[in-house]
Amino acid sequence: MINVGIIGTGFIGTAHIEALRRLGNVNIIAVCNSSQDIAEQHAAELYIPHAYSDVAEFLQHDGLDVVHNCTPNHLHAEINRQIINAGKHVFSEKPLSMTLDEAKELEALVEEAGVIHGVSFVYRQFAMVQQAASMIRHQQLGRLFSAQGSYLQDWMLEETDYNWRVDAEKGGASRTVADIGSHWCDTVQFVTGRKIVEVMADLAIVWPTRQASVTSSSTFGGHDKHAHYEPRKVTTEDMGFILFRFDDGSKGSFSVSQVAAGRKNRLNFEINGSLSSLAWDQESPQYLWSGFRHQANQQLSDDPSLMNADIADRARFPGGHIEGWPDAFSAMMRQFYLAVAEGKPPTPSTAHYATFHDGAQIMAVVDAILQSHRQQAWVSVEY
Repeated sequence: MINVGIIGTGFIGTAHIEALRRLGNVNIIAVCNSSQDIAEQHAAELYIPHAYSDVAEFLQHDGLDVVHNCTPNHLHAEINRQIINAGKHVFSEKPLSMTLDEAKELEALVEEAGVIHGVSFVYRQFAMVQQAASMIRHQQLGRLFSAQGSYLQDWMLEETDYNWRVDAEKGGASRTVADIGSHWCDTVQFVTGRKIVEVMADLAIVWPTRQASVTSSSTFGGHDKHAHYEPRKVTTEDMGFILFRFDDGSKGSFSVSQVAAGRKNRLNFEINGSLSSLAWDQESPQYLWSGFRHQANQQLSDDPSLMNADIADRARFPGGHIEGWPDAFSAMMRQFYLAVAEGKPPTPSTAHYATFHDGAQIMAVVDAILQSHRQQAWVSVEY
């Protein structure tokens, strides 16, 4: 068994725990939270034997093999650094850190330490996203011309929507692009096998001042009519529109928004090639659309018997049994723990999940997008 500890027990920490328990060879032995009382409460609720509030003490727990960093953004870099220096394998929520320089430092640290490392870019693990990538590897779309799409949410639509992600000191200089645009970029780079090397961005803040509840700041929470509010200045974007160029000269565009009413978590992309196109929507994840000029368009479902042979096993259930976000999350953990069991860090070209290398590269894309918006000009991705 592989002994695992989790730092951070909020929504995403719980998602990690649920995904890990589906693997069979992982034993979650400890959790850590900034509050000892909350750590103990969550440990009891989740049937985990040990609870800590001090990261250094937690990392000394006997027999700990792997640590998952599920803390807020501003804590990622330092905690990742502590995990690596303790010689533990590390799986981090994204972003790896608050700055690109820190991300590059962490990438160098894991390479030097020889530990297995992963970052939580989950959407590449959906079966139909794997199918899309396989189709492009096998040149079923012909020469690629373009990619476009969006990632839209509505949880920040109202002026009274607020949580720590809005605060640049805790969430980072970018919110919507870094939070969800990073997922779009990673997914499309994975599918196409190409890297974004130049960007032109136009970002916008819808609510320059938001009314923050002084009693609650839960993510994805409903409106509390009894809450008391205070005004907070907003410096992070609510939406953005980005043109980009891939390293092979092909082009694309995408938009991101956390103020798109009715859109809960809609990551979608379309790839256009000389023979056909394909499109996928995370809110209908079991389907992959293929478009043609001289024949009827097709819609493939995530049936292993219908998928490309090299990735058919990435659909874990028979056709018609819908696989969603928790299944993709579990698939991501499965790939990471195959590397842990093997004991050998994969190279960027052989990894079947996102590594710290991918995390740093995506941070460079986000960095370039912010710079482009400030300069209102095309900016190269410095990575």
